[in-house]
Amino acid sequence: MTRIFADDLEAGLATRAIHAGQRPEPHAGAIMTPLYLTSTYVQDGVGRNKGYEYARGKNPTREALERNVATLESGQHGFAFASGMGCLDSIMKLFRAGDHIVVGENVYGGTFRLFDKILRHFGLSFTYVDTRDAQRVADAMTATTRALLIETPTNPLMRLADLAAMAEIAKKHDALLVVDNTFATPIFQRPLEVGAHIVWHSTTKYLNGHSDMIGGVAVVLEDDLANRLQFIQNAAGAVPGPFDCWLALRGTKTLPLRMKQHDANGRQIASWLAERLGHESVIYPGLESHPQHDLAARQMSGFGGMITLELGTMARATQVLEKVKVFALAESLGGVESLISHPASMTHGSVPADVKAEMGLTDGMIRLSCGVEDVEDLIADLEQALA
Repeated sequence: MTRIFADDLEAGLATRAIHAGQRPEPHAGAIMTPLYLTSTYVQDGVGRNKGYEYARGKNPTREALERNVATLESGQHGFAFASGMGCLDSIMKLFRAGDHIVVGENVYGGTFRLFDKILRHFGLSFTYVDTRDAQRVADAMTATTRALLIETPTNPLMRLADLAAMAEIAKKHDALLVVDNTFATPIFQRPLEVGAHIVWHSTTKYLNGHSDMIGGVAVVLEDDLANRLQFIQNAAGAVPGPFDCWLALRGTKTLPLRMKQHDANGRQIASWLAERLGHESVIYPGLESHPQHDLAARQMSGFGGMITLELGTMARATQVLEKVKVFALAESLGGVESLISHPASMTHGSVPADVKAEMGLTDGMIRLSCGVEDVEDLIADLEQALA
């Protein structure tokens, strides 16, 4: 568990991204957080140490990343993990057999796989609901519901949940509101500020931004909840290595700059695609044609670079996926480079066909992660692929 410095929240977001949670290295004054490549720490005597005993429990490089992301999310405690799924799995260890979790129906395929193929066999139960409709969420809550877990915007259908409404429902039922903020990032959305209890990310994506590490991070406000999550982090041990933490920390320094460009490119490409294909084929919260555009404009300060297209058939989708030259056909998202993927067979390949059909995820859908290249080159690439 890492508590942020008291003055970190007083600065602007860009300043926090560069400085929060870090101090010049005391020995030589290095301005960049060093890589602490150690598994253990020499102790001053029996029961006496410098705050570090064994690196699974604490590592100074990891602590700097945890503090940094915690301040960006307006939180108090950060916990870094070896992957986004390792992070979520550790969060789920807060619960026990018999507990019920309400989950957004259009969560990341890996989230569904973890819940459906593993955790339900340990006695947890899950109800999947369309979180666009607050009444449906409220109706799904029961006496044994211990958490409401959502993504907003969702992957890949770009559906939104009203965070304030979700927080009210969770509070009424004494449940934790857990929010996956990977798509929006703290630059565009900070769920803790409107009542969420835990915010988590795949740091692999936008926080790192360079597609060169795997990681996850969770941020909380409450000390008691932080103590429980710290125990799980150390006991279960799904912790990242210091080099991955260092890479992610390097990434957060440019996060505000990168997100501005992802957002600018996303808006321009989505508008061009809507003119080229028709608004009904382009799913992007920044378009006024998106059915939840007003909510997006109200609770997000930017719309980002994630766009989903409905091309109608698998053949049409395959044509575009295999013809692009600047966009790279690959899983993942959020890097400086533009990626294109086929959610039905890639990110959501583990989701049963009937479940995909029920939520509206089709074989004709492709997902764009618009990078920070020159937008004219990205549009030209899509034009030749669509031709």
